Amino acid sequence: MRQFNVLGMPVHIHESYVDWLAKRLQANQGAHVVTLNAEMTMQARQNRELADVIHKADLVVPDGSGIVLYLRSQGESIDRCPGIELSERVVEVAAQKQWRIFLLGGAPDVVVTVAQVWQQKWADIAIAGMHHGYFDDAIEQQICEQIQTTKPELILVGLGVPRQELWIQKHRHLCPNAVWIGVGGSFDIWSGKKTRAPQWLSENNLEWLYRLYQEPWRWRRMLSLPHFVWCVTKESWSKKS
Repeated sequence: MRQFNVLGMPVHIHESYVDWLAKRLQANQGAHVVTLNAEMTMQARQNRELADVIHKADLVVPDGSGIVLYLRSQGESIDRCPGIELSERVVEVAAQKQWRIFLLGGAPDVVVTVAQVWQQKWADIAIAGMHHGYFDDAIEQQICEQIQTTKPELILVGLGVPRQELWIQKHRHLCPNAVWIGVGGSFDIWSGKKTRAPQWLSENNLEWLYRLYQEPWRWRRMLSLPHFVWCVTKESWSKKS
């Protein structure tokens, strides 16, 4: 495992993240996985609590194109690892090994649909429990009790950034030997409610544009992308001077 730095945030490079996580599970070590992109990086530079979570994570993968392009500009030959694809591959391994999975996040109908889709795709998948992302303190306590009782090996949390990262750090002690992954809006994709960008957009680092098309309300958050580019450029100039 190699570690790099992107504007103060760690990024881990490994030839097979899935194998690494599987070995962690088999060794009862567990892991907190963060899928880092440019938007999260810029949030973390303003949110010290989020930055602390990222630095303490066991695995930070290069999810966003901006992260990959930055590292390539530093001479590193790496490929992007979309969090949704990594998570789905881990789910497939979990289904094969009958590891228990807990799903938290998304709308009430969405998370149920995801479980149904996966049960049709992988007959042996073991869903330990699920709950949508709309809950108060009382319901949260019930969710925590369910996680602690069922002891899932894989916990997918789709509450959005930074809420999901902070939630995982706060509650990881409930199942310290599990793999916890913040999956953002992946439940919407897995349920069929939304679609991913066409491949040609992804290959040209324009997946963010398709997401903006689907969710125009995100335009303010997308301003973090040019800010990321500016910070990278400024850092590059600083190193040369």
